Amino acid sequence: MALDRTQLGKRSRGKGASWERALANILKAIWPDAKRGIGQSRWGGEVPDVDGTPYWVEAKVGIQPNMRGAMRQAEEASDGRPCIAIVKDNSPNSKPADVWVVMRFDTFTQIVLAESSDLGGLDP
Repeated sequence: MALDRTQLGKRSRGKGASWERALANILKAIWPDAKRGIGQSRWGGEVPDVDGTPYWVEAKVGIQPNMRGAMRQAEEASDGRPCIAIVKDNSPNSKPADVWVVMRFDTFTQIVLAESSDLGGLDP
């Protein structure tokens, strides 16, 4: 039995919500306040898919999800926090699923420099 567009959309949103919950639970090991952001805040603005981190986290899941689109979505909605997209590729030939973290290069360098200063500098 084929699913209609409404059923496919509902299934897709369910997968997305499930990934957001799983990702929030994974990130709690790093940021104990991490939790799934739900829709819009009381003030009418967007909230990240995973809140309670120093980053605006956009979570995507699917078969070859659009990483650039995920970053664009995060950057358009961000409250000023650095943006990262955490993308899970559920392609059939990807077992287990590939998970990618996508960020701008300047965000990456800020993270590396902050980490290196905590460790006493970068080794050449």
